[in-house]
Amino acid sequence: MKKIYQEIVQAKIDNRKLLAILLDPDKVDFDGLLLLTDKIKTSPATHIFVGGSIVETNKIDLLIQFLKDNLTIPILLFPGNPSQISTYADGILFLSLLSGRNPVFLIDHHVKAVPKLKNTSLEIIPTGYLLIESGSQTAVERVSQTEPLDRNNSSYVCQTAMAGQFLGNKLIYLEAGSGAKLAIPLEMIHEVSKGLSIPLIVGGGIRTLKGIKQAYDAGADLVVIGTAFENDVTFFEND
Repeated sequence: MKKIYQEIVQAKIDNRKLLAILLDPDKVDFDGLLLLTDKIKTSPATHIFVGGSIVETNKIDLLIQFLKDNLTIPILLFPGNPSQISTYADGILFLSLLSGRNPVFLIDHHVKAVPKLKNTSLEIIPTGYLLIESGSQTAVERVSQTEPLDRNNSSYVCQTAMAGQFLGNKLIYLEAGSGAKLAIPLEMIHEVSKGLSIPLIVGGGIRTLKGIKQAYDAGADLVVIGTAFENDVTFFEND
């Protein structure tokens, strides 16, 4: 039975907010994995996302196996391309970059991933991925060669998100990008959340516990923390 998505939906129904820590395998200190998992255990994280726009290390399987051995929360792949698929994870966010018009990130990567995915037990969760302008060029923008959506046009972003829902996506992910200068505007989160009936993920540019709470209050069902935790594994202890 596929349970990860069902649990995310139930959390939305219960108004129970979720938190994912995003780990980029290229940025993880493999010598410090025990400290990393210890800090995750004492954090409010409910999920781990693993992946990045470009991942050069060949240790993704090793990382996920270690996480699985030391943590009990679900581990979801957050892949930039099919090479990042690992059979050791619990599931995968099957991302379609709806904010851009590059066919590689709308469907081509997905087709190429099928031979790998059909032979796994990964829970596949179709996810509409929207890149929002954040004050600087992010890795997602460079790699996908697409323009982010205007951060001042919440109406169009909401329209795009709802189109993603109508297409059958089970999650919508508003992304400012790794290391973004600016987080997703709260009014945008609110408008998109009001327009959707499926869970909303928000990530990028959130650097404080206050920022997480503000995103929740605006309507995010799941918030993703990446760079802030990468830079300081005591992030959840210091704010």
